[in-house]
Amino acid sequence: MTGINLSLERPDIAMVAGETSGDLLASLLLNGLSDNALPLRTAGIGGPLMVSAGFDAWWPSEKLAVRGYVEVLRHYREIVGIRRSLQRRLLSSPPRLFVGVDAPDFNLSLEKTLKANGVPTVHFVCPSVWAWRAERTQALKDSTDHVLCIFPFEPALLESHGIPSTYVGHPLAPHIPQKPDQVEARSRLGLTVDAPVVALLPGSRQAEIDHLAERFFQAAKLVRRDLPSVQFVLPALPHLKPQIDALAASSGLGGSLTVLKGQSHAALAACDVTLIASGTATLEAALFKRPMVIAYHMNWLSWQITRRKKLQPWVGLPNILCRDFVVPELIQDQATPTAMAREVLNWFGDASRVRQVRDRFARLHAELTRDTVGLSAGVIRSMLRSA
Repeated sequence: MTGINLSLERPDIAMVAGETSGDLLASLLLNGLSDNALPLRTAGIGGPLMVSAGFDAWWPSEKLAVRGYVEVLRHYREIVGIRRSLQRRLLSSPPRLFVGVDAPDFNLSLEKTLKANGVPTVHFVCPSVWAWRAERTQALKDSTDHVLCIFPFEPALLESHGIPSTYVGHPLAPHIPQKPDQVEARSRLGLTVDAPVVALLPGSRQAEIDHLAERFFQAAKLVRRDLPSVQFVLPALPHLKPQIDALAASSGLGGSLTVLKGQSHAALAACDVTLIASGTATLEAALFKRPMVIAYHMNWLSWQITRRKKLQPWVGLPNILCRDFVVPELIQDQATPTAMAREVLNWFGDASRVRQVRDRFARLHAELTRDTVGLSAGVIRSMLRSA
C-alpha cells in the first residue's frame, strides 16, 4: 500500500477513507455490501480493515490522517498530489459510484469533480456543519448526491438545504454491548480485576501524539500519586506504537502502564474512566458507557483559527449529542496535566455522578442503534442500480 496500483480495471465503487475511524466505518460497509454471487470491485484510499474486506488500497488511509490548519499545510503538497492522481485515475476509468467516508476536506472537492463528470457520489458521515464551519453545507450540496447520516438530527438540517440524506444510525452502536463485560476485558488484558483502571487515549494522529501523549503521561503520574493502585492502559496504533513505547519508557509510570497494540475497545471496556483526546473515540467511549475527561491541544495558530469557527459551546461528541457538559472538556490552555488529573480523580470520588452519566450514555446508545450497515448498503445498491 505504498503507492498507486497502475491497473486500469474500473472499480464498481471507488472509496476514500481517511484515518483509523474511517477505515473502520468503511470496512463495516464493505462487509455489508459483499455478495459472493455478484462481487463488487472496490478501490481507492483505505486502511488495513478495508483491505481485509477485499478493498484494493492504492494509498493507505494514514496519508490523510492530519488534523489542524498548520499540520495540514505541512503535508499539503503530498495530500494535494494524492488527490490529483486519484482524480485523474477515476476520471480516466470512472467507477459506477464513489463513496467518500468522512475526511470532508479531502473528499468534498474530489466528489464535486466526479459528480460534475457524471459519477454518482455518496458521502458517509455528514460533516459536522452543525458544530463548526457551516459554510461547508453548500459544498456538501454541490458535491454529493446522497449523505448517509449517523446522527438522528442531521437529515432535517440537510433537507432544509435541499440535500438528500438517510439516517442510518451509528455503525458501531450495534457492535458494542449495552453492558460491556469489564471483568472479562480486564482479564483478557492481564489487568488486576479489582484495582482501578484508567484508559489513556491520546489520539490516532501523529500530531495528536506529539501534542498530547506527554501531557497524558504527566497527568497519569499525578493520578497515581493520589490513587497508588491505579492501572493505566494505552491502546496504540501499530505505526505509532514505537514512539509511544519510547515515551512510556521515560514517563516514570513503570509497571502501572500497559501499552497495547490496538485493542481500543478492550481498553474502554476494561476501564473505570478514560482520559481521551477529542474526536470520534469519545463517542466510542460513550457507547461503552464510560465516564471520561476529554482533552485536546493543538498548534497555537490552528487553535486560533478553529475556535473562531465553533458554532456550539461543546467540542466533544458526547456533550454535543447530549446538549450538555455531561463530561468535562479541557481544551488547549486548559489541557494541563494538573487539570486532567483532577478531573479524572473526580470521577472516582462521585459514584452518583458516574451512575448518571452511564444512564445518559445508555439512552444515547439506544438512540444511535439502527441497522446501519443494512440501511447504508441499501442506499448504495439502489444508486448502483440507477447508475
